[in-house]
Amino acid sequence: MLEPLPAKTLLDYFRFAAGSGKAELLVSKTGEAWTPLSATDFGEHTQGLALGLALLGVDRDDRVAILSENRPEWPMADFATLSLGALSVPIYTSYLAPQVEYILRDSLAKVVVVSSAVELQKVVDVRDRCPELKHVLVLDHVPWSAGKATPFATVVQKGLAALRADPGAFEERASSILPGDLATMIYTSGTTGEPKGAVLTHENLVSNVAACSAFFDVTSDTSALSFLPLAHVFERIVDYLFFSRAATITYAESIENLSENFIEVKPHCFAAVPRVYEKMLMRVQTAVERAPALRRAIFSWGVKTGVRRLAVVGAGKAPGLFLRLKVALADRLVFGKIKARLGGRFRFAISGGAPLSRDVAEFFWAAGIEVYEGYGLTETSPVLSCNRPGEWRLGTVGRAIPGVTLRLASDGEVLAKGPNVMEGGYWRKPDETASVFDAEGWFLTGDIGSFDADGFLTLTDRKKEILINAYGKNIAPAPIEAALRSVRYVASAILIGDRRKFLSALIVPDFEKLETWALSSGVKFRDRDTLVKNPKVLSLVKQAIDILNGDEPHERQIRAFTLLTDDFTIEGGELTPTMKIKRRVVAEKYRDVIDRMYGEAEEGTASGERPGDSLRG
Repeated sequence: MLEPLPAKTLLDYFRFAAGSGKAELLVSKTGEAWTPLSATDFGEHTQGLALGLALLGVDRDDRVAILSENRPEWPMADFATLSLGALSVPIYTSYLAPQVEYILRDSLAKVVVVSSAVELQKVVDVRDRCPELKHVLVLDHVPWSAGKATPFATVVQKGLAALRADPGAFEERASSILPGDLATMIYTSGTTGEPKGAVLTHENLVSNVAACSAFFDVTSDTSALSFLPLAHVFERIVDYLFFSRAATITYAESIENLSENFIEVKPHCFAAVPRVYEKMLMRVQTAVERAPALRRAIFSWGVKTGVRRLAVVGAGKAPGLFLRLKVALADRLVFGKIKARLGGRFRFAISGGAPLSRDVAEFFWAAGIEVYEGYGLTETSPVLSCNRPGEWRLGTVGRAIPGVTLRLASDGEVLAKGPNVMEGGYWRKPDETASVFDAEGWFLTGDIGSFDADGFLTLTDRKKEILINAYGKNIAPAPIEAALRSVRYVASAILIGDRRKFLSALIVPDFEKLETWALSSGVKFRDRDTLVKNPKVLSLVKQAIDILNGDEPHERQIRAFTLLTDDFTIEGGELTPTMKIKRRVVAEKYRDVIDRMYGEAEEGTASGERPGDSLRG
C-alpha cells in the first residue's frame, strides 16, 4: 500500500498517482469491455497533452474548456491544463448548444476538448460566436471533423515528440505552479439566474482534499466507481481524493446503467447525489412489493431490526447479544442481497449536492450500508461539513471539516470561512462577488440551517427559495416537498405558492407503483394521461396530502395539486445537471397549468367547496 505525500498543488496528486506504478489506475468502458489505463501511460499521455497544448499557444491564465463524459481523458485534460498554469473550465454534456456557447464566450476559452460527435456538433454550431476560441480537440474518431477539430491523439503525439526532445520540459512548467495560482473556473448551475464562473485556486481545492481525506479509508488498494459528472465540483474533489491515494478509478458510461456497473466493477466506494440513493431505494421497494407475502414480512422485520440497531448505536451504546444475533440473521436474509447488488465489496458511499432525506439515509444505514452525507457549494471547493466514520448523525450534514469555521447569521443563514472559500471570486462579476461576502469576510451560503449542541449542522432550506405567499408569510418548500416525495405513489413534487393565497403542488406519480395499484383496484385507463385524470387516482393522492397537511399551519397546507405525466428532467430544462430544481423554469413552463389550477381552486371556494377539493390530472 502506497503512502501519499503532502500536497501543495493539485499537480502533486498527478505526480503521486502517475508514479504509483499501478497497472490499472484508470478504467473506462468501451462497448462491452472495461479498458484499463496504467499509471505509466496516464502520466506519459498527460505530459504529452500538456506540451501539445503549449504548442497550440496555451499559456498561464488561459482557459481550456472540457466538454466530455467521465473518461480517462478528462483528468488528463485537467492535469495537463493545470501544469501550464492555465484554468480548466468544465462544461456539462447535458448542456445544449446555447449553454455551451455562454460558457465558452464568458470564460474566453482558448481551447475546448470535446468527447464525441454529439458534443463537437454543439461547439461547431456556436463557434462563430466565440471569437476567443482557437482550437477544438475531439477525443473520439469523428469522420466529418476534418477542418472543424483536431484529434486529441494528434496533440498528445506532438507533445510526446517535444518531450522526447526535451525530457525536462513538462516538469519545468509544472514545478512553477504555486498554491495560490488559479486552477479552475466552475460555472454554477444557475438555479436562480445566470450561471457564474467561480474561480478556485490550487490551495482552495487541495485544502479541501486534505481536510476530507483523513476521514475515509481510501488507499492504493481501493477501487472506486465514478459516475457523477466530473463537471460537478463534488465528483471532481472526490476524484482528486482518489488520485491523492492512487486508488483505482473506474469511469461508468452513464448513470443509467449503475445496477450493471456495480456488479461488474465491485467498487469499494462511490459518491452520488440524493436522487441516486432515492432511486436505488425505490427499486428495492418495488422488488419487495412484487415478492410473496412471506418475503415481504421478512424484509419488513429485517428493516425494523436494522433500525433498532441503528438507534442503539446512534445513542452511543453497544447492541446486546440478542440484538446482534437478530442483526446477523437480518443481514443474511435481507441486507446481504442488497449489498450484493453493490458488488459485494462495498465499504462506504458519500452523498452531496442536495439534502438527503432522513428516511432514505436511515434505510441504508439500517442495512449496514454507510452513506456519509456532506454539505458544500461550488464556491467552497466544495465541502464545508460532513459526517464521517465514528462521527455521524442522521438528518444532519455533519460537523465543519478541519480548517473551516461555520456560524449562523441572525436569519439562520449559514456563513463560512476557510482556505477552501473561492479566492478568485466570480469571473468578471465583481458586484456578484461582493454580494456573497459580508463586511467581515464571511461567505454567505444562501442556505438556512441550525446546529445541535454537538455542532452537527442541519439544513432546512435555501434562503433564496423561500416562498412568500400573498399574505407575506415565508414558507420553506424543501421540507414539504420531501414529505410529498415520501408518499408511496409520488416520484417528484414541486411546491407552488409564491405570491399566491395558498400552496399547491405539481406532482409526478411513481407510475410503476400507481399502475400496479390501479390494476389491482379495478381502475381502467388507456395511458398515463387518462390515469392521472381518473377520479379514484386523484382521490388516492388527495387522501395522502390530507394526511400530510394534518395540523400544519394554514399557510403550509397544500390546497390544490395537479398530476403530471412527464417527470422533471435535465433535458427538459427543469433540473440542473446536479438534479436541483429550477423553480423559475418550472413556473414558466407550467404557467398555464398553474394558473388553471389556482383558477379552478378559487372558483371551487366561491361555490362552497374547500380549496383542497381542487384536483387536476
